[in-house]
Amino acid sequence: MDLYGRDFICTQDWKVEELMAALELAAQMKRDRFSDRWTSILKYKTFLMFFYNPSVRTRISFEAAATELGGHSQFMTPSAGRFKTQTKAGETIEDAAQVMARYVAGIGIRILEDKVPYYGAGDEMLLEYAKWSNAPIINMADDRFHPCQALADVMGWAEWYGEGPGRPDFEALRGKKFLLSWGSGALARSWCSVQAALLIASRLGMQVTMAHPEGYDLDPEVIQWTKQNCAANQTDFEVVHDPDSGYDGAHIVYSRNWVSAAAYQDGALQKQAEIEKAMAYTGWTANGERMSKTDNAIFTHPMPVDRGSEVTDEVASGPRSAVYDIAENRLHVQKAVMALTMGL
Repeated sequence: MDLYGRDFICTQDWKVEELMAALELAAQMKRDRFSDRWTSILKYKTFLMFFYNPSVRTRISFEAAATELGGHSQFMTPSAGRFKTQTKAGETIEDAAQVMARYVAGIGIRILEDKVPYYGAGDEMLLEYAKWSNAPIINMADDRFHPCQALADVMGWAEWYGEGPGRPDFEALRGKKFLLSWGSGALARSWCSVQAALLIASRLGMQVTMAHPEGYDLDPEVIQWTKQNCAANQTDFEVVHDPDSGYDGAHIVYSRNWVSAAAYQDGALQKQAEIEKAMAYTGWTANGERMSKTDNAIFTHPMPVDRGSEVTDEVASGPRSAVYDIAENRLHVQKAVMALTMGL
C-alpha cells in the first residue's frame, strides 16, 4: 500500500485499510524491534519535530522512532524562528513550510489548547502547513486530534483482547463496548486525545458510549463522524450524563478530564475558570466499584494520568490497566507511520 508522502493529521482522513496497514506494520516492528528490516528505512533522513507545547512521551517516542529507523530527529520550538503571529510580523507558514520541506523528510507539529486563541486554531495551522509542504505533516497532537495516540490506543486494546504484546487481534474488538467517560481533575485538558479515541473505536466496529456532565459536549463534527462510523459498522453510539450507567457491560474504560465547550473567551483558554468549573463536579472518578460493573474491562488512558481524580490508583495500577502498554505503543505506531509516509 503506497502511503508515501501522505499527511497524518486525523485518522478519519485515512481509509480503514490504510490505518490497518500502519497498525499491522507497527505490530511487526514491536515483535522484532531491532531487526535489520527496519534500521535503514530513514537512513540519512531527518524528521523535524516542531513543539509549541512540551511533552514527555511524544518527544521521546518520536526521537526513538527516528533513531530506530536509521534517521535523525531535530527538535525545534517557535522561539527558534521568526514566525508571523497575530501580534508580530515574521515568516508566514507558506514560506516556512516550503523551506522546511526542502531540508527534511517529514514534519511533526505539536500545538495544544493553551497555545491557540480559539478551539480548532491548532488544527488549522497543521492543515496550512500540509497545504504548502511537500514533506508529510504528522500531527503530534493538536487541539482537535491526536492520531498517533489513537493508533497506540487501539493497538493496545487489540493486544489485550488478542495474544498479547505485538500480537493484536483487531477483529476481537468488533462489538466490544468502549466507554469514554469525563473524569474529575484540575488539568484543563484539550479534546484531542478523547476525540481521537472516539473516532478510532467507532471506525473499528466498537459499540461506543460517552458519559459526561452537561456542558462538556465535544466537537459536533467529531460526534457526527462517530455516529457515521458506528452506523457504517451497524453498532450503537450513546451519550449519557451520569457517571455510573456507562460502565455496565463495558470492555474498555477510558476516563479522562477535558475542558467544557465554553473554554475559550477573548482569544484565550480560560484555564483557571475551567479548573474551578471542573472541580465543582464530584463523583466522576473511575474506581474499583465502577469497574466491577463492567465485563472485566481494561482501563485505558493516554497519560499523564491525574491519579485520584480521573482514576484511582487501584484501577490505574491494577492488573487490567493497559496504560503502560499503550504508552509503549506510541513508539511502534509512530515508527510505522514514519516508515510508510517517509521511507522511500
